[in-house]
Amino acid sequence: MHLMRFTTGVALSALIATSAAGQTAPQNPPTQERPQTAPAGQAAGRVDPAAATAPRAPRMITQSEFKLADGIIATVNDQIITGFDLRQRMLILILMSNIQPTEENIGAIQQEALNALIDERLQAEELRRYEDLVVSDEEVDAEIANMAEGAGLTGEQYMAVLEQSGIRAAPFREQIRIGIGWRQLVGGRFSARARVGRAQVEQRMRQDAEAAAKPAYQIGEIYIDAARVGGMQQAVNGARQLIQQMIQGAPFQAVASQFSSAPSAIRGGDAGWVVQGTVQPALQQAFDNLDVGELSNPIVVDGGVYIIYMRDKRDGSAATQVSLKQVMVELPENATPEQVSAASSRLTSLQPQLTCDNMLQRATSEQGLLGSDLGESDVRNLAPQFQQVASTGAVGSVSGPVRTPLGLHLVGVCGRRLGGPQAPTYEQVERRMQTEGLSLLGRRYIRDLRADALIEMK
Repeated sequence: MHLMRFTTGVALSALIATSAAGQTAPQNPPTQERPQTAPAGQAAGRVDPAAATAPRAPRMITQSEFKLADGIIATVNDQIITGFDLRQRMLILILMSNIQPTEENIGAIQQEALNALIDERLQAEELRRYEDLVVSDEEVDAEIANMAEGAGLTGEQYMAVLEQSGIRAAPFREQIRIGIGWRQLVGGRFSARARVGRAQVEQRMRQDAEAAAKPAYQIGEIYIDAARVGGMQQAVNGARQLIQQMIQGAPFQAVASQFSSAPSAIRGGDAGWVVQGTVQPALQQAFDNLDVGELSNPIVVDGGVYIIYMRDKRDGSAATQVSLKQVMVELPENATPEQVSAASSRLTSLQPQLTCDNMLQRATSEQGLLGSDLGESDVRNLAPQFQQVASTGAVGSVSGPVRTPLGLHLVGVCGRRLGGPQAPTYEQVERRMQTEGLSLLGRRYIRDLRADALIEMK
């Protein structure tokens, strides 16, 4: 059973009154099926790349920025969410993302904070079912120390800044504790399902290598789920506010971690390299037109809105290492057409019987054939006649006859991988795939808990 009773725009004035600047909550505009947005090909602005890596101390927020009217805001099964809880979570969200609260974005911050609290209540309830899953104070301290290190502070300094900004230590530590417990629960419960085999990893590496021959884009993404924020128009409005904040200096990774509903949120919105032609047309248009360092305008797709940050581009000339074997018939460069035709017929009849595993054995067992393992080479360093086969041939395939000044060749494509210092290792690809699998399973888990929960908004 799932009961979600919303009062439109949960009276913000009852939760958070005017700020020190006298701000009030804006009214939500009517929901539209497909809101008008700027063309996807137009950049909204540029992002400061240094903001993503520079240590950031949390911005201190004065007590007067939010005035809280306490009371029960929502119930999640038998657990309550109060105005105090909501205000605390909003302050944390603002600090962690470095978003500046304004009249225009305060509603989106509130909605995201409320959704996070609902998920957290459900996670805490689920964790209580596992009595042996206990997160120690030492684990919480270690997590806070890691967060503090990223801000260039000690754990004690970090907590002091939070306290000065109105964030109480007890609820903050409880949030950290539940987050650690949830990761452990998801990892323990679904680790077997998320495990990937060697064949899957090798297939992904082959796909990555084949993609290296095509134009690709290294992107950051923020996806705002329209259903999660109250409709498509709210998603577009929220995206616009986030874009303005990032142009003004809010770090993309921090904003993505706090506001994105994409699986990449756990990596600060890093979606990795995306190959040309593998995404929806609206996204592809943005990829093609954004320059490196630019941030897109909101991109409306079915179900939500994307913000794209173009981190890098490549033209398809990335180094690709390929392993080749060959069977050949020697022919001089001035061989007659009849000699070439006879050699071609012999190799063509042999080609369907060959694999990377038996090529060399067949070559040594038949008179007039030569076989060799060509090893691994950068595609760009191969003879021009071999480059086409090496670039486009499926791994495990054997080509038709290829003419070179030395003779006619059948070329087996026996392996392909990305090369160069940026190429991921087998272990890195394996970890990435397992993380992706666990993230997806964790999101399904919380979705199912929501579907079965009794959630009432007061």
